[in-house]
Amino acid sequence: MSLLATLSPTAILAAAPAPQGGFGMLLFPVILIAIMYFLMIRPQMKRQKEHQALLGKLSRGDEVLTSGGLAGVVTDIGDNFVTLEVADNVRIRVQKSAIGNVLPKGTLKSA
Repeated sequence: MSLLATLSPTAILAAAPAPQGGFGMLLFPVILIAIMYFLMIRPQMKRQKEHQALLGKLSRGDEVLTSGGLAGVVTDIGDNFVTLEVADNVRIRVQKSAIGNVLPKGTLKSA
């Protein structure tokens, strides 16, 4: 057998071991999905649960900050909307989901 024959692609492929099937091929996608779950999906679900709990505990008189940056005091709570007083006799309605944070009491008085 000549040197050229041993370096040909056919000879290299014939000498290479056959790919393993079954468990080895299935393991990589399972590991990839598990990594994506723990790095992306699970933290997002945790944040969503915390936000739902925050909206559930919302009550009149709470000082809140919306996702758009408006700060105000909750004056009325509906099923989907919240009325905020952002200044004296100035009230706006925003969606509940737009509430980002509940501020500590007295935050707006000091500002």
